[in-house]
Amino acid sequence: MIDPRLDAAFTALARDDEGWLGPLARMISCDTTFPPGAGYGAFADLMTEIFAPLGFAFERVSVPAALWSGEATQAAGERVNLIARRRGTARKDVAAIYFHVDTVPPGPGWTHPPLQLTRVGDRLFGRGTADMKGTIAATFAALGAARACGLPLAFDTDLLFCTDEEGGLYPGARYLAERGLIEGHVVCLNGGAAPRIWAGCFGSFDLAVRIAGRSAHSGDPVGGINAVEEAVPILAALRALQADVETRRSAMPAPPHYDGRPLTARLSVTAIQGGAKGSSLPGDCTLILNRRYPPEESFEDARRELEAAIRAAAAGTRALGVTIHLVGHLAPVADPDRGPYWPRWCDATALGFGYPRDSFRRWGSSTSSDMGFVHQAGIRDILLGGLARPGHGMHAADEFTTIDDVRGLARTLLAYLTDLAPRS
Repeated sequence: MIDPRLDAAFTALARDDEGWLGPLARMISCDTTFPPGAGYGAFADLMTEIFAPLGFAFERVSVPAALWSGEATQAAGERVNLIARRRGTARKDVAAIYFHVDTVPPGPGWTHPPLQLTRVGDRLFGRGTADMKGTIAATFAALGAARACGLPLAFDTDLLFCTDEEGGLYPGARYLAERGLIEGHVVCLNGGAAPRIWAGCFGSFDLAVRIAGRSAHSGDPVGGINAVEEAVPILAALRALQADVETRRSAMPAPPHYDGRPLTARLSVTAIQGGAKGSSLPGDCTLILNRRYPPEESFEDARRELEAAIRAAAAGTRALGVTIHLVGHLAPVADPDRGPYWPRWCDATALGFGYPRDSFRRWGSSTSSDMGFVHQAGIRDILLGGLARPGHGMHAADEFTTIDDVRGLARTLLAYLTDLAPRS
């Protein structure tokens, strides 16, 4: 039986979509794509404006450039993280609600403007609607409804608006965690709208490999070295290594949509840049590589193996030089579901989205999260929820979430943050 006060807040949520759609439209229009991540300061200003009326105090924390800048990283601009804190007169346990504010670049193939919120029926299109600016809108809606309906919260509430989860050398969440700026337990909304108990996730790192050649006229290439062609043996070696890497299974339970297949390590060539026109041999070529590694592997071993394969292949080419740079890294997360808050979060998610309580299953993912660094810093209680669903275009064209899912996440947060929801 739902407490009438919580039921009234749920009703208020359903009647006030415009109260959060406007702020979400402003978030989508504020360009925080990484690379380069140049819009973090403007987004922090926007979050301050939107959440100040709900009684929060704000602290801006910038990651020093020495930690995130480097050759081939493509990062630019101040790394502004924002902490919003709201405390009552009596101290309570802290629930720190986490968001990353960066998005991947729009990429090709969109049929709607990527940096503009477009509503088509129940669907809300735009880069970041699901990953993860839509979760900020859901949190705003939940806290606004609690305030409007006079609901007492069981937790002091922090909001963590963090940088560089989508790439980079030093995510903002890592910087906050390592400096003791994250209090309490973390409610990470960088997950899915699913009846899930989070079993962890893989680590991920990106390498930029630059092959140096010598440019020349393609019709008279005396002395020229085609850097793109010299990359071919390296690509062949990477394909061979990929076949080996992807046989390595993890004991982490796989998502339901894997249909019984195990999670495996992964290696991908995600970008190739080189050359400009038909009449010129390219003097350089850059490959971007992504390696996903389970908790059973070490970052150092995975990186060493990959770099050794690249250098062995490069030795048989005419390239004038091959340089390798680490341009991004997220650590894995193992067993984050051992803390005391998970039953309460499952109860809230079941109520918010209408899932049967007995439908919740424990599973992990070969995707990655900056929560790995938070975990390593000693914060062991990390919950996971969010708006992601298979087929909703996260990291692809026409990313979308739905009004029903934003409402569902807002109800989940209301149920979790108050003591008014039924508990199993």
